Amino acid sequence: MEFKDYYKILGVDKNASADDIKKAYRKLARKYHPDVSKVADAADRMAEVNEANTVLSDPEKRAAYDNLGKEGAYRAGQDFRPPPNWDAGFEFTDGGDGAGMDGAAFSDFFEQMFGRAAREQRGGAGGSRAHFRSGPPPQQRGEDHHAKIELDLQDAYQGAERMLTLRGAKLDDSGHMVNEDRQLQVTIPKGVREGQLIRLSGQGSPGYGGGPNGDLFLEVQFKPDARWRAQDRDVYQSVNIAPWEAELGGPIQVTTPGGNTVEVNVPAHSKPGRKLRLKERGIPSATPGDLYLELHVVLPPAHTDEQKAAYSAMAKAFAGFNPRSGQ
Repeated sequence: MEFKDYYKILGVDKNASADDIKKAYRKLARKYHPDVSKVADAADRMAEVNEANTVLSDPEKRAAYDNLGKEGAYRAGQDFRPPPNWDAGFEFTDGGDGAGMDGAAFSDFFEQMFGRAAREQRGGAGGSRAHFRSGPPPQQRGEDHHAKIELDLQDAYQGAERMLTLRGAKLDDSGHMVNEDRQLQVTIPKGVREGQLIRLSGQGSPGYGGGPNGDLFLEVQFKPDARWRAQDRDVYQSVNIAPWEAELGGPIQVTTPGGNTVEVNVPAHSKPGRKLRLKERGIPSATPGDLYLELHVVLPPAHTDEQKAAYSAMAKAFAGFNPRSGQ
């Protein structure tokens, strides 16, 4: 997938005002609209222009896009994969229909960046666009907002109170984008899963004509952690063991993501990568997940003469062992 330089597509500076973007879009739309343009690839160029305008004319999407590409980290046409949770903490207003002018689909780049949030807002959050009729209604519910938040896996075990800062953007009086952050005290429920939406009622856009506010939906993602990872309600934890613990077996002490220290029996002749299942010690719920301990054998370094002698004794004891015999 290629990185899209939306500023280059519209031919505007990165500090362009909303009016600059609007003028550039209209100029290019007159040039490339397939109904009037004589350019051979007019439809494709128009789709690019529509997509760039969709992002840069929306202060929230533009702020997130600028943060991703700050300091020239990516170039147009460069092979690109968005970093994990690149948009965590950015607040988006419900909107965007996933298609450009005349129903043309957006690129894979746009779908990776913004498509998922838009689909979840329309499908899961029950956005307010369906309330529009031929004329403005006397009352209209405010639009829902969506943001991705990063939590520690331990929060799912215990629940937590977190002060979250959500990053948004708006246009100032001169039409230039300015950052607009807000802080919210959020209760993280025990047992929350990755991908789950936490709904904050009334924290979306204000209603119109006395209508109710929209809601804010927080999509949960867990922070990357070398110690463990979650898959639905199951949790996988990396556990280092010594070579003699792997081969001889025996009890070891392990601290789980829930903060408990448990004694686990390592079976004799355990190979690296073996998984030990601790039933119902995954993410809690009415039906808790399981905790899988993934064993990793760690070799102790030999610094002292005594330690080097121990390795020499092992080499003699296992003189017939060839670790490369199966290669």
